[in-house]
Amino acid sequence: ARPLPGGEHVLYLMVEGLHCAACVWLIENVLARQQGVTHARLNMTTRRLELRWKAGQADPNLLVHAITQLGYRLVPYDPQRIGDAVSAHEKELLKCMAVAGFAAGNVMLFSVSIWAGEAQYMGWATRTFLHWLSALIVLPAVVYAGRPFFTSALEALKAKRTNMDVPISLGVLLATGMSLWETMRAGEHAYFDAAISLLFFLLIGRYLDSRARGRARSAASHLMALGARSVNVLLPDGTRKLLPPEQVPLNSLVLVAPGERIGIDGKVIDGVSDLDASLISGETLPVQARPGTAVFAGMMNLTAGLRLEVTAVGEATLLAEIVRLMETAEQGRARYAAISDRV
Repeated sequence: ARPLPGGEHVLYLMVEGLHCAACVWLIENVLARQQGVTHARLNMTTRRLELRWKAGQADPNLLVHAITQLGYRLVPYDPQRIGDAVSAHEKELLKCMAVAGFAAGNVMLFSVSIWAGEAQYMGWATRTFLHWLSALIVLPAVVYAGRPFFTSALEALKAKRTNMDVPISLGVLLATGMSLWETMRAGEHAYFDAAISLLFFLLIGRYLDSRARGRARSAASHLMALGARSVNVLLPDGTRKLLPPEQVPLNSLVLVAPGERIGIDGKVIDGVSDLDASLISGETLPVQARPGTAVFAGMMNLTAGLRLEVTAVGEATLLAEIVRLMETAEQGRARYAAISDRV
């Protein structure tokens, strides 16, 4: 947790187990009801939670505990670890989707044979044999490919709540179980093909959603990496100290050498130079900076050294706000694409 101007503290966390907008609504509402909390914002695309509270009026450990009781896991924000976790998650979804697709394709061949056999007076023994072959393929495929939904649904039920994966898991398991029962009693109707096909198409949607979020995270991480440079802080005794941008005190003086990218928002105190502001404004022509000129994180100092007074750092910079707007826009596009697919 880091202190902010105005007597507030801020904490940035990643939320694991987040799958839908209802989860975002639940977490934000639970935090908003906690005493001392002034701001709780969760981005569904990047799973980043920004939590602010009044100093001395709330215990951050209790705030985190309120979310973990809902069945979610909170971890500190680390871009490298998040990238690895996202990559592993997408690979797991891809494996499950491949297994479900293979099983659905093969079971559908048996189902077509059964449907055609109904018109040709297929015997009950042949029909039951084909049902058992379908069960032999579908049962292990459902157990393996349904893990992303089953695990999420089980965690939600343990926390005495529900999410989107609960009805999905119930539908797949009930259809598979009823089909197995019908097969054991030599019944006419089994729905192995429907169960595994439903799971296959749901996994396609989950995988595409994860890829869309990954593109938003990649673009946001790239922009944040451009602003994540060490800052040369000028101390009161005249010495210099390199600090991460988020640890630079407000109103302190920093030095920016030619060819160095600015890591904070500030105001020019001394020096005249040209700046590459294309990352912020999109303008390719350099702009001139002189005493009194406002500069922002992500700009590149081109020609001469500058002395700046710090006005904003970390998540309070203009670059961080641009990243948040990109995340929100990408999230909106992903939701629109999902709705269009359903329609």
